[in-house]
Amino acid sequence: MTLKALVQAASKRENFTELKHYAEFCRAWLDFIGTPGNLQAEIVSRNETQYRFLQFKGDGSFNVTRPLNYNLLYGKKEADAAIKQWFRVLAAVRKSDTAKNRVIVNRTIYTIQQCIGAALDALPAGQSNTARKINGDLFERFIRLILVVVGIDCTSGVVNVPIEIDGQVEFSMSYQHDLIIKSGEFVKIIGSAKTSSKDRLETIFVDKFLLARLTGKDVPHVAIFLNDVQRKGKTPQEYGVNATFLPGHFKGYTVKLNPLDGVYYLDIRPNMLTEKILKDHIRTFDRFLFGDLWRLLNRAAVVAHIQTTTSRRAP
Repeated sequence: MTLKALVQAASKRENFTELKHYAEFCRAWLDFIGTPGNLQAEIVSRNETQYRFLQFKGDGSFNVTRPLNYNLLYGKKEADAAIKQWFRVLAAVRKSDTAKNRVIVNRTIYTIQQCIGAALDALPAGQSNTARKINGDLFERFIRLILVVVGIDCTSGVVNVPIEIDGQVEFSMSYQHDLIIKSGEFVKIIGSAKTSSKDRLETIFVDKFLLARLTGKDVPHVAIFLNDVQRKGKTPQEYGVNATFLPGHFKGYTVKLNPLDGVYYLDIRPNMLTEKILKDHIRTFDRFLFGDLWRLLNRAAVVAHIQTTTSRRAP
């Protein structure tokens, strides 16, 4: 496929309604960038050399992609076998918990989503906001589809919280959520799925706090992020990466407001593995899929009889 065809495909949300659509696009994109002559340049980050940037030719307005972690990103030769195994793991996730499969889960999800994001980076500069919105929407849908495939009742939509005065429901408050995980009529887990925590971290903590105060129930809240890095530098010779994660804010909200029940990354930052508080609350996504998800579903505290208005979008 040409770059133009790939960008057009990535720009249409209706092209991604099943996991196989994500996988098919990933294979096509990796084939394109792995074909000699299709790119202007591959630029290695100055400060964290595992990150690289791809520069397009004139058909991509000579744009430069987001930073891609080559410790996680599969090449086209590796991707096909990894994706096939990934589907097998998802089909029997509770019987497939091995170190190798955990790596495959994280790297495959990261690779697929970054293929979409990198393709959208080829859009003209005036469409950068549109590209970010599409990429974010497709990541949310991607995580929901994964959860549905492993057997979870997961949708996006609105949680309507009834407010009682003197024992009578007088009105309700509505909250939009990316992930609403239910068991029958019970809301068991509420989650956020974002490509980055930038400008979104506070909202997730506050949502958990407000729902607990309004309902008197401790509903687990989780956050799933793709990564927290962005490009810095004005010229290719200067390009490096900056972290967009705010550790002070995260620690403050965790200690003084309320901790989340799990924060998960596909591309986790080094300080999240070593710093006090961060390392106790932030994990890689495999920890959620193979363990924490099922533990949280078994927690006794649930919110019953809260109405949910399911999104009409794909899962």
